[in-house]
Amino acid sequence: MKTKGRLMLLLMLIIALGLSALTYYGIGEDKRFSVNDIKQGLDLSGGVDIVYQADKEDVTDEEMAAAISLLQGRLDWKGWTEAEAAKEGTNRIRVQIPGVEDAEEAIQEIGQTAQLVFADEDGNVLLTGDMVKNATKQVGATSNNGASEPYVSLEFNAEGKEKFAAATQENLGKKIMIVMDDSVISAPTVQTAITDGKAIITGSFTGESAENLAALIRAGSLPFNLNVIQMKNVGARLGADALSTGIMAGLIGIALVLLYMIFTYRLLGFAADWALIIYIALDLLILSLFHLTLTLPGIAGIILSIGMAVDANVVIFERIKEELIIGKTLRSAVKIGFARALPAIVDGNVTTLIAAGVLFFLGSGTIKGFATTLTIGIILSMFTALAVTRVLVNSMIKAGFNNPKNYGFRVK
Repeated sequence: MKTKGRLMLLLMLIIALGLSALTYYGIGEDKRFSVNDIKQGLDLSGGVDIVYQADKEDVTDEEMAAAISLLQGRLDWKGWTEAEAAKEGTNRIRVQIPGVEDAEEAIQEIGQTAQLVFADEDGNVLLTGDMVKNATKQVGATSNNGASEPYVSLEFNAEGKEKFAAATQENLGKKIMIVMDDSVISAPTVQTAITDGKAIITGSFTGESAENLAALIRAGSLPFNLNVIQMKNVGARLGADALSTGIMAGLIGIALVLLYMIFTYRLLGFAADWALIIYIALDLLILSLFHLTLTLPGIAGIILSIGMAVDANVVIFERIKEELIIGKTLRSAVKIGFARALPAIVDGNVTTLIAAGVLFFLGSGTIKGFATTLTIGIILSMFTALAVTRVLVNSMIKAGFNNPKNYGFRVK
């Protein structure tokens, strides 16, 4: 029995050390899965934050999605691969660009309204984006006996219908280029004259790429402009200071928690600290594995969930103590203590998960970052408190640590 318990403790030690080494050193030259592979948010890496607002009150979700797709496409075209455009409220879009220092220059680079045109092979403008009534992704056969595939369907307004008919008649067998801000986003070849005001764009589309192209074309005919209502710079130095300060606060908090648990609960506290180290390593590994963006509020979410992980252990240990006081053996007290603590722990964490879910779906930007790390932390903390800590405590008992005094309890 003692040998089995000691082997289990050794295995848990190897797991804790292995996870810690993985999150610190990573794998390979690029240190994959390490803390260095975690994406940093704007408030940590520095950059610019811009908020756009539509100059129209009743904006539909489809129009907002098209505008977001437009801005995200422009960000990608400029090479800002870490930049992100996201909806905020009902008629606002927040754009965050890490690594850029001048907000005004970024606004000029991105632009505020779409400039979509249809041009011939010589660059002559045939019609403009405001003549497009709608553009949607469709899936189906585009020729007789052809295979079903994604394509983009276009519908023009009255003026566009007339001009597009003339353009296709004059450019049979040639390409009509769809140009967005001097960048060609598609160049289909005209197969026949189109006079009904409807057209399709075919090619090697996936469902996603067809939807993106349709959204860009729709954005070129948006019935509103995007006005800048807020912009700010976040200096790289300020971001670095915020990161170092956040990490220092986290380390101090974790150290105090580790010392308190050992001082109060002895071996039980040691088991809780052991599980907490595994929890922290798993948390950082998930952030790196799924390329989640870490923000300063996100660090706060991690620290808060660490406190909740320890809180779950405290509830369990107090239940164990109650069982020992009424005369149960240590092994029996541990079994009953975990069972009695389970409903309270689950209820407390589920209510916090609900609050985190509300923050994630209704919030934006850094609020979502906080909700994300808090949600991950809550799920992991329940796992480590109810599973990892239990394995460690039972293994200690099997290894021969059977005196309740060694667990911080004063029982007769």
